[in-house]
Amino acid sequence: MKKSTILILGFIMGLSFLSLIYMQVRYIEEMVRMRNEQFDESVKRSLYRVSKHAELVETERWLMKDISESERRAYAESPARSSNITKQSQRMPMSNKNKGSYSSYELQSMMQRDSDQVNLSIPKKTNVKTIPQTSRSLSEIVTNRYIYQRSLVDEVIWQMLYMASEKSISERQDFRELDNYLKAELINNGITLLYHFQVLDRSGNEIYRCSDYEEKGNESSYTQPLFPNDPSNRMTFIKVHFPAKRDYIYDSIDFVVPSTVFTLVLLITFILTIIIIFRQKKLTEMKNDFVNNMTHEFKTPISTISLAAQMLKDPSIAKSPTMFSHISGVINDETKRLRFQVEKVLQMSMFDKQKAILKMKELDANEMIAGVIHTFTIKVQQNNGRIESYLEAENASVFVDEMHITNVIFNLMDNAVKYKKPDEELVLTVRTWNASDKLMISIEDNGIGIKRENLKKVFEKFYRVHTGNLHDVKGFGLGLAYVKKIIEDHHGTIKAESDLNVGTKFIIALPYIKK
Repeated sequence: MKKSTILILGFIMGLSFLSLIYMQVRYIEEMVRMRNEQFDESVKRSLYRVSKHAELVETERWLMKDISESERRAYAESPARSSNITKQSQRMPMSNKNKGSYSSYELQSMMQRDSDQVNLSIPKKTNVKTIPQTSRSLSEIVTNRYIYQRSLVDEVIWQMLYMASEKSISERQDFRELDNYLKAELINNGITLLYHFQVLDRSGNEIYRCSDYEEKGNESSYTQPLFPNDPSNRMTFIKVHFPAKRDYIYDSIDFVVPSTVFTLVLLITFILTIIIIFRQKKLTEMKNDFVNNMTHEFKTPISTISLAAQMLKDPSIAKSPTMFSHISGVINDETKRLRFQVEKVLQMSMFDKQKAILKMKELDANEMIAGVIHTFTIKVQQNNGRIESYLEAENASVFVDEMHITNVIFNLMDNAVKYKKPDEELVLTVRTWNASDKLMISIEDNGIGIKRENLKKVFEKFYRVHTGNLHDVKGFGLGLAYVKKIIEDHHGTIKAESDLNVGTKFIIALPYIKK
């Protein structure tokens, strides 16, 4: 399957998964919003009913207390009662509108009750009135009583308007009764959560709080005027909050969360599958590159050996010892080259299986590197270059496998020769120094360098920086992978620094033996 086809299918499937997750998240958000609105509406309705109840209780208390007190005062002033009623009757005649506030049945009952009282109070010997006269007397009694009771109610209302808000809130409201009624109203509206409430004045100062009050959940509270019709400067408020509101809201949508989680797991699985597919595709391409490079690397020494073997069959070559020795040397060199390449492949295979055994011993890194430089100088000079060494580490004692560490230094120097600039003298600089508790080794060249995007991949197996279809640089892409593996097995680190067309620098850090 082509890479573009995989990308298109992956994009479509990924977009579908993301759309599904988006729809589920939107559904959850909508459910939470609706639950919040329902909860808010229920709480506000409950608080409104509480404030209405507080006003009704206060009004009932005024009516029951103050009217009875007014009636007692009126009966205490009984000598003037008849004249006052008559005057009130003249000032406030019972209009048709006032009469209309009573039904005919109520008026008839009131008149019958007053008629019975009059009949009981009038001696039989005075019962000489006619029926029309008696009817007029009863009507007058009912009218006078209505006017009197209404005047008492008016008086109470005026007192409430001018005096009620002047009293302290603790005198006007029993807070325990307020708590009980608030609980009842919340239950009536389907809210059984634990709540805490405060009573605050207009400035936000606390007047009262419930006995088990706590601040948790106070960031989401509800406020309602306790007596909405009080003057604004005397207004008091009841403030309620629910510590478990968030859990209550989200408990109702628990059934949606698992489906969202499963969808997310499927999306992650799909993404991992796509990543594995691309990784396998990349490994396949790397394997193909490795096979091509290996074929090319093996083909050259094999061809050289084959040509040299054919030349040895020539009788004239056998008669010339110098030519025979030269051809034998070529065969020997190419055989070594071929064996070295095979060993590098086998070495990487052993390290993958973790079967390699390091033969550790103490040695002086400065002396070891100096020996490699001495051996490698001839090859550098043959490629029109020179080696500069600054082995300045005061403590160069390390506990390492000599063969593998030597191969590491050799591989890094060999890379500098391979990737030199063809039209410029090669300068290979080797340094050692101490930093903290580490022995630092750097190998720097002035070669073609590496692009920044390729620099982080140079230590991967089989990876080689692309140079088009040219095979002027030989190798399998295993050298730096081998170097990194050996350094890490010695509990060290290696990093690469490079600029294109400037050069490359490898820095190795190894723990040294403290003297």
